[in-house]
Amino acid sequence: MKQYDLIVIGGGPGGYEAAAIAAKHGKSVALIEKNLLGGTCLNRGCVPTKCLCAAAERILDIQSAADYGVQIENYSINYAVAARRAHLIVEGLREDVEAMLKDVEIFQGKARIAEGRTVVTDTHFLKGHKIIIATGSKPAQIPIEGSEYVINSDEFLALENLPDRLIIIGGGVIGLEFASIISAYGKDVTVLEYCPEILPGFDQEIAKRLRTYLTRRGIRIVTGAKVTSVSSERVVSYEAKGKVFTLPADMVISAIGRRPVTPDGMENAGVETDSKGYIIVNDAFETTANGIYAIGDVNGRCMLAHAASAQARIVCGLTTHVGVTPSVVFTMPECASVGACVADCEDYQSAKVPFSSNAKALAAGKGDGLLKLVYRNDDHRLLGCQAVGAHAGELIAVTAMAIDAGCTIDQIAAESILAHPGFSEIIQAAASRGLER
Repeated sequence: MKQYDLIVIGGGPGGYEAAAIAAKHGKSVALIEKNLLGGTCLNRGCVPTKCLCAAAERILDIQSAADYGVQIENYSINYAVAARRAHLIVEGLREDVEAMLKDVEIFQGKARIAEGRTVVTDTHFLKGHKIIIATGSKPAQIPIEGSEYVINSDEFLALENLPDRLIIIGGGVIGLEFASIISAYGKDVTVLEYCPEILPGFDQEIAKRLRTYLTRRGIRIVTGAKVTSVSSERVVSYEAKGKVFTLPADMVISAIGRRPVTPDGMENAGVETDSKGYIIVNDAFETTANGIYAIGDVNGRCMLAHAASAQARIVCGLTTHVGVTPSVVFTMPECASVGACVADCEDYQSAKVPFSSNAKALAAGKGDGLLKLVYRNDDHRLLGCQAVGAHAGELIAVTAMAIDAGCTIDQIAAESILAHPGFSEIIQAAASRGLER
């Protein structure tokens, strides 16, 4: 039996960052991964999807080139090339992860937790002073008749060619990003969302505006749609507004969310889960078993790669607190959110500015968009920001730092100097508008 200061189960963003931090500080570390280093985000999620989003954006740029006096004729688009490019980028980034873990002993295989902070792999018994479970999540299986005729997000990202007609079940982050990619390649795509609006949990006004932009691009979106079955011929049946509809497709994709993946043996080790299968943790991310921690998707706190990395820093003792967590949807245009929404509290107010009032946005042909700042009534402290439009993710990053720093909209409006012309001026314009009230 080998002894380690830290055993990490799972080689995704939270797991490999925790292992690398501990090794850098002189700890003996073992990392167990049953598939590929990098986890879902790198291999079957965030990174390949964003590579395909980038390819889709290039197509849209070509299609609008004539507006800038650029004539492009006889161009062709090839999804297989974009898919291969994504694969190569993923391989390169995986090599970077391997280099990051040069001082970590890596075991390939499935892990099982035993009593006494012991982890068993296929061929090894490992003993750890501390154990971190970072086993991530997997696509949820849709509970309907004909689910065997539906593919999940992992299977979609493995495709090298797109069929002509696709239906996506789920209008959350994954579903909308896939829809944006598919539509750019000229394919017919329909999104069926069960909730009254897309992006459940996002600011309703921002989500509605994104839906308008996507619909304008030719993406068909049906909200309040309850999918009941899928036939072997890929005909989807769903209920909406009290009526039953059928819609044929060549491929049906489920994007209804994800479920935690947990290692065997947790019960015997004293690690408890909630009713949905997520591992119960406290604010230090320690489980109900002393010395065993759970970070990332597996605890259900925030199912984002950068949240897992932040939790790793807390467990490894680099900090006791991290700031607000931004969320970005890489549609065309982007949609992003951080911090509070105005609906969260009656003591909050919002100030919003359309991208069409910004010189840089108009010059770039990116006038579709809206940014909203959320601040407290009494002291004007910035509490949140939601945006839809070009570079929304980068704008949100600026406001996330401002929220963490305790900035007020007064400071943003009067004391900050932002380059002109620039997209970041939209933030300052919204802050100034808030002060006019």
